[in-house]
Amino acid sequence: MDILSIAILIFIIMESANVAILYFWPGSQIGNGVGVFNAFHNSESEEQKLFASYLVNWVAGVKLIFIFLLTVILVTGTEAVRVGAVVAMILSIATYFWRLHPTIKKLDAMGCITPKGYSKALGWMITGFMIMFTLALFLHILTKVM
Repeated sequence: MDILSIAILIFIIMESANVAILYFWPGSQIGNGVGVFNAFHNSESEEQKLFASYLVNWVAGVKLIFIFLLTVILVTGTEAVRVGAVVAMILSIATYFWRLHPTIKKLDAMGCITPKGYSKALGWMITGFMIMFTLALFLHILTKVM
């Protein structure tokens, strides 16, 4: 198994765990559980609770799309397709820092996240994914050049 496939497989495994958390334990504070958001536990109306539940399940469904597409790429994709998938993952993961990270940082600063400082931990985790895929791509290119 090549380095690109290993990186993709690691991502598939970690994201599968996150999907399980979102579907079966959405209030969890581990993985991508939304239990870190105080508002998730403090929804006052049934409408807010249903809306929050809908969004959590929507996110889990979108993650499943990534997982299934990456699985197909891993199983049937050529080397060029795996390279393209890794580049796409780097770029798509980087979008977290455009919109989501500024928002979670504000919520963290406002005391709306438990535990405090979670936005930094999540930022580092997302950065770790980007580093993993970037290193895999770099090593793949390096081994092809040598």
